[in-house]
Amino acid sequence: MKFAWIDTQCRQYPLAALCGVLCVSVNGYRAWKRGGAPERQRLTDAQLLTLIRTIHAEVKGAYGSPRMTEEIRSRGFPASKARVERLMSANGIRARHKRRYRVTTDSRHKLPVAPNVLNRNFTQAEPNQVFASDITYIWTDEGWLYLAVVLDLFNREVVGWSIKPRMTADLVTDALTMAWFRRRPAPGVLCHSDRGSQGGFNRSSQQ
Repeated sequence: MKFAWIDTQCRQYPLAALCGVLCVSVNGYRAWKRGGAPERQRLTDAQLLTLIRTIHAEVKGAYGSPRMTEEIRSRGFPASKARVERLMSANGIRARHKRRYRVTTDSRHKLPVAPNVLNRNFTQAEPNQVFASDITYIWTDEGWLYLAVVLDLFNREVVGWSIKPRMTADLVTDALTMAWFRRRPAPGVLCHSDRGSQGGFNRSSQQ
């Protein structure tokens, strides 16, 4: 206990100096001496920021300013949410939210499914022989955006892409159209995707 240690040293050193060394107030010591509850220590911005960073590391970035404020108070330090939020924002300390998950493949559909002609032969000797397509998603401040990409399996070059706020069939067909106009492949090029209903060709088909 800080106050107990100060009590053993105050006959040898000035009370104010002892309290200053341990970052406690003289009034707090006197309240403790009278048997009352000592006043809670108010941290400086630098001290509070250090505590915030310590807690942020301990909880692996899970707390935003409301929960961070509660945790600081539970450790015996007064802190307002506005002050904690200001320090966190000014120093780039943010809660690390779990990555949102969206389904991009719906295999439970009744649309025709082309046979898997590619059969995992992902190594190609020449360009413009096999294109592969897939869909991913990106979270933005305005909501979800869906990205369809077409690769040439010869060198994994992106030859077509499309981005839209909805995951519809034209998301993929627009990406394929771009790939066709950019490469002008000869008849017989193989297009491969998963079995999702958005894929205009579903698995492997030749164009």
